[in-house]
Amino acid sequence: MASVSQLNQFPCKTCSVVPPRQQSKLSVPPNSIGVPSRFSEGPKLSTRQFGKARPVFRVRVADDDEWGPEPVGERSAVAVAEEEAPVEPSEAANLKKALVDSFYGTDRGLKASSETRAEIVELITQLEAQNPTPAPTEALPLLNGKWILAYTSFPGVLTLLSRGTLPLVKIEEISQTIDSENLTVQNSVQFAGPLTTTSITTNAKFEVRSPKRVQIKFEEGIIGTPQLTDSIVVPENVEFLGQKIDLTPFKGLITSVQDTASSVVKTFSNQPPLKIPISNNNAQSWLLTTYLDGELRISRGDAGSVFVLIKEGSSLLTP
Repeated sequence: MASVSQLNQFPCKTCSVVPPRQQSKLSVPPNSIGVPSRFSEGPKLSTRQFGKARPVFRVRVADDDEWGPEPVGERSAVAVAEEEAPVEPSEAANLKKALVDSFYGTDRGLKASSETRAEIVELITQLEAQNPTPAPTEALPLLNGKWILAYTSFPGVLTLLSRGTLPLVKIEEISQTIDSENLTVQNSVQFAGPLTTTSITTNAKFEVRSPKRVQIKFEEGIIGTPQLTDSIVVPENVEFLGQKIDLTPFKGLITSVQDTASSVVKTFSNQPPLKIPISNNNAQSWLLTTYLDGELRISRGDAGSVFVLIKEGSSLLTP
């Protein structure tokens, strides 16, 4: 008769019932070798009857962790597709891009045609309807920082821009810097000439009057000290009224004038900026912010003038 130890050399891993042929040779009670207790309840089964009994399988659900971490490089196709799928830009992002594109060639609004102005007004209206910051004065950190003027319909600025079309004078930048902690605003215009750059700045304080509106009071104007730029590069010739004029004979004279101008500029560069106090009680204005996010601001001022400004460092400033 085979012993129990001999039978255990080939244990059944999927069931707890000993195969019938081997069980018939055992001299121990069936329940002592792992037969479920329900087989021992009720009438006893004979060896032949027990041999016909169906074996009971025990199935255990394995935890996912037992299979180990997911192999690298074997992610599901759905997961890979979700990661590779391009993110569709929002409607506001599309409107902002279209608005900035419409500014091309307008010189901040100075050279905009009536048709272009109408298109810009329509895009601004659509953006204002999707304003993500309905109460800009309650989100002062978003207002904080330097904003570059991209477009305006304000007559005062357009008059200033027209002065920049004079020969040898160019307006490099018009900006507004807001300090939300000290409630100050600094408007700045940078001019560039053949040899120097300078700026005109106005400093002001602002007060919050509503969730969208601020009152601005100007305190002083500052004329910046001229800064010397690179030397003028004199071309070999210029075209005037369809005729080419050779400048070679005049290079010595131009160089002499340039050296004299440089000496004058260096003298002025050592002087402090000129500050002009503004004591006029009428030197006030108000500004209504109708759209604000992290990179674009739309404001409306006196007489319905509109200002579109882009945050310094934004990709919207890239042509």
